[in-house]
Amino acid sequence: MAPIVFVDNLLVYLTLVSNVIILYLFVEIISYQFRKKYIFERVMKIFKGKSLFFMFVISLIATLGSLYYSEIAGYAPCLLCWYQRIFMYPQVFILGLALYRKDRKIIPYSLILSFVGFFIALYHYRMQISQIDSVLCNLVGYSASCSESFFMSFGYITIPFMALSAFLLMILIGIKKI
Repeated sequence: MAPIVFVDNLLVYLTLVSNVIILYLFVEIISYQFRKKYIFERVMKIFKGKSLFFMFVISLIATLGSLYYSEIAGYAPCLLCWYQRIFMYPQVFILGLALYRKDRKIIPYSLILSFVGFFIALYHYRMQISQIDSVLCNLVGYSASCSESFFMSFGYITIPFMALSAFLLMILIGIKKI
């Protein structure tokens, strides 16, 4: 199996796992709001107090995946990809240092970066699915088209969707402070 196909498959399956976790966290957040109790108390106890670790790992995987696609696979990042990177890359260092220092006060700062990155990724994914180019992407002229998709798995997973999933998972973990 070629290395690019292997990494594509690995990142696609990690995205699927993250989507299952996102659905789980949505169910837990909603059930907690109504019942003031988690549905799966044991599972939530496993995650309790490890939000910095999980947010760091998610940002690290997203950053390494992004660098792999541009530097090794040769996929030219578009303008919106660059904007998403601006909001993901610093989180590796910020969350890594916070994890080292056990400083949970950094989570609100990470959430701001994740929210902005999430909305950029959502806009990018919508553009890619509808094949409509943005005025922003047309102005640059030297980067890849924002609506171009280098690959699609399971009929919906693209690189912007991977970023969208990573940002959303970080937001839910940060809000939940599990």
